[in-house]
Amino acid sequence: MTTKNHLILLLFSLLFFPTINVLGQSFNEKVTNSKKTWMLGPFRRPSGVNPIISPLESQFFCPMNQKMIKWEEGATFNPAAVLKDGKVVVLYRAEDNTVIGIGKRTSRIGYAESENGVNVSRQGTPVLYPEKDKFTSLDWHGGCEDPRVVVTQSGLYVMLYTGWNRDNPKGESNTPRLCVATSRDLKHWTKHGLAFGKANGGKFKYLECKSASIVTKVQNGKIIVAKVKGHYFMYWGEKAVCAAYSDDLINWTPLLDKQGNLLKLVIPRKGYFDSQLTECGPPALMTKDGIVLIYNGKNSSTGDGDPNYPKGTYAAGQILFDKDNPCKMIDRLDYPFFWPEEDFEKSGQYPDGTVFTEGLVYKKGTFFLYYGCADSFVAVAKFAK
Repeated sequence: MTTKNHLILLLFSLLFFPTINVLGQSFNEKVTNSKKTWMLGPFRRPSGVNPIISPLESQFFCPMNQKMIKWEEGATFNPAAVLKDGKVVVLYRAEDNTVIGIGKRTSRIGYAESENGVNVSRQGTPVLYPEKDKFTSLDWHGGCEDPRVVVTQSGLYVMLYTGWNRDNPKGESNTPRLCVATSRDLKHWTKHGLAFGKANGGKFKYLECKSASIVTKVQNGKIIVAKVKGHYFMYWGEKAVCAAYSDDLINWTPLLDKQGNLLKLVIPRKGYFDSQLTECGPPALMTKDGIVLIYNGKNSSTGDGDPNYPKGTYAAGQILFDKDNPCKMIDRLDYPFFWPEEDFEKSGQYPDGTVFTEGLVYKKGTFFLYYGCADSFVAVAKFAK
């Protein structure tokens, strides 16, 4: 075959067979995503620093168990992040090591801070956890999971997290649900209960829900909460991307379709990296192009996903929504912009591979993306504008 024919065949392959694998990533992934000028990135892992948070044998007296617990001995992962007084604060999910198996331990929220966004110092005790309070039916004994944190212009920090009432003492149905807490210093938190507890006369009190991404914007060099059409707005959900609005950041109302069901803005796609789940990531960001939502896609475990990535892999995608109509999707990446590559992202509790994005900070012209690795560690990637 002539050299000319070789070139023709190569061009044909690149155009019509997008799943050709080049060093672990599809060729057209670079081409397709590079054309999306609205997307955030590329995000790069700083050399030699990750993971930035790993399990330790820190102890504290657990009010739920009434004894000393090594609260972050089992795993440290799925972090929120926010800028405070020029420092990056990372609020991460930590599991004890009381039992073996995903979803069987108790989760608590730990605190770490960093001057440069990479090297962190940690507080020895958790800042949010199951206590003997009026919220035992929400977080005993599963705990407080997967936080996302935003800050208002007045300096109020709002955390949406998953309360997991596994084996709860009040006998209510075991259901992971979005809960809200607020703080002025990121160390002392006031719990407010269910995010959807009062909506529609209590219709959604027992709704399984998680992963809330409140819309934000960059203002005066930091990310703060934004309003859309006069209301706070968030994307949420795991099996689909849904939406909700609020006037106080505490009580939220889910959006419904014409049939009265939850309005689903985005659903998994057969044949793609997000073929099983589309789970919201860090707070969504309003940009000149629209609202950018970073989300976590799970590749199908049954084989009808993207063959370029292992079954069950969690990788990160991006969606662009209209900033005047936040329910209208304008564009969406067909390939992940971030996926498991490092050993610590493909080992631990979840060996299929996980980069689970939850924290986004803007500091001195650089975006810092904080993510969980294989349900076991916390790592960071950077993108300078």
